[in-house]
Amino acid sequence: MNFYKELELILQSRSPQEKIEKFNDFYTAYKAGKVVFEPTFQAKKFAKPSYSTICKIVAPQDVPKRTNLTTKEGQINLLHAIAHIEYSAIDLALDGAYRFTHMPKQYYDDWLEVAEDEIRHFLLLEALLHELGASYGSVAVHNALFEASQRTQTLVERMAVVPRYLEANGLDATPMIVQKIEKMPKNSMLEKIRDTLHVILEEEVSHVKKGDIWFAYACEKEGLSKDVYFEIIQKYYPQGFLRPKTLNIAARKEAGFTCKELNFMAKQTIC
Repeated sequence: MNFYKELELILQSRSPQEKIEKFNDFYTAYKAGKVVFEPTFQAKKFAKPSYSTICKIVAPQDVPKRTNLTTKEGQINLLHAIAHIEYSAIDLALDGAYRFTHMPKQYYDDWLEVAEDEIRHFLLLEALLHELGASYGSVAVHNALFEASQRTQTLVERMAVVPRYLEANGLDATPMIVQKIEKMPKNSMLEKIRDTLHVILEEEVSHVKKGDIWFAYACEKEGLSKDVYFEIIQKYYPQGFLRPKTLNIAARKEAGFTCKELNFMAKQTIC
């Protein structure tokens, strides 16, 4: 089994079931040492995200709101939004392994492990959607994460933007959702959502940490200071750090962010 070509096929899978089945077969072969890295391979730039055949894609501002979590509709909208992030994250992890060739084996070990985690998260969320009579594709989605992968074609930018910015933002956002749920009247579905978010948050810290390690690797390889992180984020997300009060300082420090970085984000000394 060829490493890059097989990942290309998995990335282009048109349904979650197909993608997950193909990944599981590939990952089993990879861990058994039955996958060969092609010495010369040119990654393709994908024109559309793999979910384009099952999800209606709209502008971010047009994605249905999930303001009232006491209603079935609000719960479906919340679960679907997070499931879409996790499904996109599967492709982001796989694309990270697919697009950047001639890396140390640990790099591929790390991002395939992340993909496996994201698949598990997606399946947890999908099961809750099914309980509510919905499924992935029931709600319109946006393309923001796919577009981030399209714009970041160098390793240093990919590691800065995807794990160290987009996924790290999830470390801040998830506790706020959990806190909101915990203030609501007891509801079995909301409790299931809260418990699932706890699982996801705990594992996402390790994903951001992996991104931190490989961002440092890419910086060293290119002779760059890690301070280039803020230049990269400013390039792609000029308003990127406008909510300093919501920073999950403990989780971000565990994931590799320095006090210098956190103080810069918070625009004050916080650690």
